[in-house]
Order: sequence, then structure tokens, then C-alpha cells
Amino acid sequence: MTPEQLISTLYVFILAAFLGYQVISRVPPLLHTPLMSATNAISGISLVGSLVTAGAHETLVSAILGFVAVFCSSTNVVSGFVITERMLKMFRRDKKSASPEPQEKRV
Repeated sequence: MTPEQLISTLYVFILAAFLGYQVISRVPPLLHTPLMSATNAISGISLVGSLVTAGAHETLVSAILGFVAVFCSSTNVVSGFVITERMLKMFRRDKKSASPEPQEKRV
């Protein structure tokens, strides 16, 4: 890999990371849970791509960046599922309050 290719590759990587951070940080909190399912799917796709990049091992730099991408994608997928599960627990009923209480009869 020539120095010019390395610089352009790192430039694209840094630009993508910055752009992703800016897009996610501007999403209102109420939309995080519905969007989490879609972002988990996208993160899964990026995980597959990063596995291919890390596994190709063309150069040492591509292997290292591939490993970093695998780590970041895996962290994103796992934390996305954890956060989604936590948010869904907020909408579940407790077993005590799930059973209907007897209502008084009105005459």
C-alpha cells in the first residue's frame, strides 16, 4: 500500500467516523429505540465487511484496521441489543399489575 493510498484510506475512515457520530448525536431520544433495530442490521452488515477486511490480511495496516473495525462493529451490535432490551423492559407490565383487579359493581 502506497503512502497516498494509506492517507486516503485513513481520511475516509476518519470522515466516516465523524459523520456517523454527528448523525447519531442529532437523533432525538424518543427515536433511538425504533432506529436501533435498523442500525443493528446495518452494524451487522458492517461487521461482515470488517471480518472480510481483517481476514484478507493484505497488509499489516489493513489487518489492524480490520481488527479495529471488527471490535467496533461487534461492540455496536451487542450494545444495540442490550439497549433495545432495556428499553423494551420499560414497556412491559409487572406480573402484579398484569392481572386485572376486580371492579366494584355499581347499582
